[in-house]
Amino acid sequence: MRNGRKKGTVVVAMSGGVDSSVAACVLLREGYDVVGITMKTYSFDEVGGNVGNETSCCGLDAFNDARRVAVHLGMPHYVVDFTGEFEAEVIGNFEEEYLRGRTPNPCIICNKTIKWGALLRKADSLGAAYLATGHYARTDFDEALGRYRIHRARHLQKDQSYALWGLGQEALSRTIFPLGNLTKDEVRSIARDNGIPTAEKEESFEICFVADNDYGRFIAERQPLRLASIPPGDILHAGKRVGIHKGYPYYTIGQRSGIGAFGVKMYVTSIDPGSNTITIGDVPDLMKRGLVAGEVNLVSVGSLTDGMSVSAQIRYRDEPGDADLFLAGEGKIRLDFREPKRAITPGQSVVFYDGETLLGGGLIERAVE
Repeated sequence: MRNGRKKGTVVVAMSGGVDSSVAACVLLREGYDVVGITMKTYSFDEVGGNVGNETSCCGLDAFNDARRVAVHLGMPHYVVDFTGEFEAEVIGNFEEEYLRGRTPNPCIICNKTIKWGALLRKADSLGAAYLATGHYARTDFDEALGRYRIHRARHLQKDQSYALWGLGQEALSRTIFPLGNLTKDEVRSIARDNGIPTAEKEESFEICFVADNDYGRFIAERQPLRLASIPPGDILHAGKRVGIHKGYPYYTIGQRSGIGAFGVKMYVTSIDPGSNTITIGDVPDLMKRGLVAGEVNLVSVGSLTDGMSVSAQIRYRDEPGDADLFLAGEGKIRLDFREPKRAITPGQSVVFYDGETLLGGGLIERAVE
């Protein structure tokens, strides 16, 4: 607190985990008026795969844990129903992408449309100036560029800036990441020192609405007629038919299961919905030199320079790789990596950096040899 005055009201997205709990604790300590909100984003009896064990980040246990933390910290807490928005924006996109033979990242869509969309509008209705989350990332304002920027977290192993590439300047102007300069051990320590009930709670890694991690089961139950309209097709290797797949939405680039036994490790290397085929190969066949991405959003810069050097990731836990970025027209970019990348997957996000500064990102459309 500065000069004994409050800094304003901030809504904290509380998942019931230790990170968002500590985010709320830190903001209270810094003198903000804090309101906790836990989002109900799906109906448990409609997604399947986790009946009677709702422990995901948006499950029943999350509601109870978030409420316990809020009571402990002496702050208001609300559960807000966003199931309609989540169904339309996130689950709908998830299903459509798999049915197109692509592999989506629903957390990216959720961040853009729900956390920094519907939740930010809820913050407005509560008179809150800011929105905070437990993401490990840092922000600042670049006076020269006149832009808010996102940077990697101090704790690089926990950095979550990859998932934030879809955020716009208005959203960033109202965003606080209280954990950006903390390590996970420090977060746990703050939780213990403040008696926070979730101090020892384990992290959840599965996609919240597919808690059993069985995407095929989820699509089959949610879109049975459309999935049934996609017949089995050929599995190809070196241009020759070597098997039959059960329907391309059941597969993703880099997958080993469900393709048969060949005496050596084989992986899905490409999916072609047009010909209803999947192609398999070994590890060298998974390695690609580049990609084309669309739906590009720029975060920390207002424009890109053709041929500029960047560091890029093609998935959350991917090791960043040096690449040259080229403008490909129609709002698209091409990235040429200095070293080949494994399992570049359409539908996933590519995110590019200048050092620790997030420049932007986009959705991968195709790999380039």
